[in-house]
Amino acid sequence: MSFPSIDAARLIGRIRELGEIGRDAEGRLTRLAGSDNDKAGRNRLVAWIEAAGLDVAVDQIGNIFGIWRSEENSGEAPIMLGSHIDTVINAGIYDGCYGVLAALEVIETLKDRGVTPARPIVVAAFTNEEGVRFAPDMLGSLVYAGGLPLDAALATIGTDGSSLGEELERIGYAGNIEPGFLKPHAYVELHIEQGPVLQREGFSIGAVENLQGISWQRVTIDGVANHAGTTPMAMRSDAGLAAARVGLFLREHIARSNAPSVATIGTMRFEPDAINVIPSRAAFTVDLRDPDEDRLQALEAALADFLVRIGAEEGVTISVERLARFQPVAFDQGIVAAVEASAKARGLKSRRMTSGAGHDAQMIARIAPTAMIFVPSRDGISHNPREHTEPDDLVAGANVLLDVVERMVSGR
Repeated sequence: MSFPSIDAARLIGRIRELGEIGRDAEGRLTRLAGSDNDKAGRNRLVAWIEAAGLDVAVDQIGNIFGIWRSEENSGEAPIMLGSHIDTVINAGIYDGCYGVLAALEVIETLKDRGVTPARPIVVAAFTNEEGVRFAPDMLGSLVYAGGLPLDAALATIGTDGSSLGEELERIGYAGNIEPGFLKPHAYVELHIEQGPVLQREGFSIGAVENLQGISWQRVTIDGVANHAGTTPMAMRSDAGLAAARVGLFLREHIARSNAPSVATIGTMRFEPDAINVIPSRAAFTVDLRDPDEDRLQALEAALADFLVRIGAEEGVTISVERLARFQPVAFDQGIVAAVEASAKARGLKSRRMTSGAGHDAQMIARIAPTAMIFVPSRDGISHNPREHTEPDDLVAGANVLLDVVERMVSGR
């Protein structure tokens, strides 16, 4: 049986072209939200959207939309597809960008085939998904879904002291449309897995049925700086030692629980940061994740209890700042089933799975039926220049997205 297919050369070519925008003299790819490199990437995307004959819209948080609609379907809620094009520092070329460019490719393929959709179809590129320069991550989609006031988001101060609103103005992507102006009938996001499961287990397609909850905290431990050689171990108020105990506790607690929870201390800074001085302060971040809300709450509570305990045992003072908190998300079972059905029809081996990473789909699921499609990541590597997905897998995922969207816009 013959199936329609996206233009593989066009999709792969665009992924590689976008992947060259934002490289430094050493060849490292970095397009942080609101940066000049972000502007260059956005400009390239908008040019492709316009060349496809779509209407371009930019909302007040900088989210970019390419809208395919007609007089006949303009009153219907759209099918929204997309992801993001901002990157981490020294990134790969697929994370986020693949979902945006594949969405555009699906629309162009349907147009080329003369399909008349019963609903508008929209490609979306959301602002600041990575959260590297401005926190929290997934900020553009969070604002779009009503989870964060626009004014608060625009006032967000970045790691370099700039504000997101001022930077969007500077690069020309502070739109005048209210976020949420289009309420999707459904949202589907295609993404590389960013993990090793599909490749290791021999699957071509992941039908993502849920997404882990995320808890981000910043922990600050204050002790007393003193001489590293003359202060006996039992007489110290060592912020560094207390911080080390937190990392060990999280590792051992999760191992004992036999749960799929994960915990990461991603950043840590000591003061005064000298080799021969006991640290007077340790400031670090804790990233906790679990697909079950009750387990995530239990893990947060266990950490809180442990911090109280080591504060007393080590003679230190501990404070905690909440940085972000997102509940686990269950995706729409109908869309998940449609992903599986397409994969089966095309002879692609698929499996249902949980996403361990946060995605814009996590936010849009608050306002519309949502699901995700994963394709394999070689060796599970992402947020890294070695990030790679085989072209055949990229095309296969885009073709599954094409099937799901065509089914939605035909009323099937």
